[in-house]
Amino acid sequence: MNRTIYNFAFYLLLPIIVLRLLWRALVLPAPAYAKRWGERLGFVDVARAERTETRWIWVHAASVGESVAISPLVTRLRRQRPEWGIVVTTMTPTGSERIEELFGNDVCHVYAPYDYAGAVKRFLKTFRPALVVLVETELWPNLVHYSKKSGARIMVANARLSEKSYRGYQKFSALGKPMLQKIDCIAAQAQKDADRFQRLGVSGQALHITGSMKFDVSLPDNLVTQTAVMKQRIEGDRPVWIAASTRDGEEEKVLAAFKLVKREIPDALLILVPRHPERFVPVERLCHKQSLRVVRRSSEEAVDVLTDIFLGDSMGEMLVYYGLAQLAFVGGSLVNTGCQNVLEPAALGLPVLVGPSQFNFQTICEQLTDEGALRTVADENELARELVRLLRDDTARRAMGEHGKRSVAANKGALDRIYDLTVQYLPMA
Repeated sequence: MNRTIYNFAFYLLLPIIVLRLLWRALVLPAPAYAKRWGERLGFVDVARAERTETRWIWVHAASVGESVAISPLVTRLRRQRPEWGIVVTTMTPTGSERIEELFGNDVCHVYAPYDYAGAVKRFLKTFRPALVVLVETELWPNLVHYSKKSGARIMVANARLSEKSYRGYQKFSALGKPMLQKIDCIAAQAQKDADRFQRLGVSGQALHITGSMKFDVSLPDNLVTQTAVMKQRIEGDRPVWIAASTRDGEEEKVLAAFKLVKREIPDALLILVPRHPERFVPVERLCHKQSLRVVRRSSEEAVDVLTDIFLGDSMGEMLVYYGLAQLAFVGGSLVNTGCQNVLEPAALGLPVLVGPSQFNFQTICEQLTDEGALRTVADENELARELVRLLRDDTARRAMGEHGKRSVAANKGALDRIYDLTVQYLPMA
């Protein structure tokens, strides 16, 4: 498939994309998906007109995880290169909310244009960015093509390329190879990622191994206080574990594991945090359907000794939820969505359990496994067995947690390396 065929296919799919936005807005429901459609089509003149900056860096982070990962780089650029305006784009409302929480009015935020020619060209004509920074694997053929054609330099920060994605690019090499060859700089997380990019035709000069910025976990100064305040809601001294960033179809497996744990440890408490806010209500209904007593974070109700599940129905408090737990299961891994961020619990000294689907964090999961900080479970039954074992074994639990903290500390520094590369690719005054 070349770019001409890709563009034709994208135009044919555009009505379906619009219908999907409506479905998300009305059926899930997630009303934010019904708003700001103009931005998705590249109409961003109003947002640009509200800013005084004249020189722009475009940073694209698809959703919450990428937004959090890139936030230290954006913060440093704004502090040390204030002459540059930064426009940050995301694809999802939750990513949009997170950018607004992180930066307020310090950056210009809009939704990313859909990857068809008209939308991308309108966006680029409005901002005329000198540098485009794509986060992790957000590679889109028209975005890259027209950015390069406009004169912008293109950098991929925190770049990763799983074996699955590599095979996909191989399959569509007529589209993927020309796109990759237009990229000026790829800051790869690990040697394996760099090797895969090089096998796809990226020149060695464009490749740099920087590590992952996600290791540069920044814990808020008030985290201990925030955690202590929330902990007051939990009555008694109970064994507590968290299932974080769970996805659709995964909660059923987590609850099945929880019921097995309860047979062995009847007073165990589960903190359950679905990944997307539109799923808070459906997940609560699922718990009730299975005769489990739930208390929502947003309620004023105490988490008493009869409570089975504390439902984390808030955004931006994941580190606080982790602080309440003794060990963590990280979601997106018992369904085939590639696992979410395993470094946050590791940085807090929690043992980490994940399912077999890990392609979003493959290299990092391998590193933490080698360090003795992470264990992979095949299914809900093995998850239950590991939970029982670790909840009962304080020594093993503390050892895994310490290994995780040390591993995170030892791998810090990617932010400095990626910042230096970013500045290197900025044009001079």
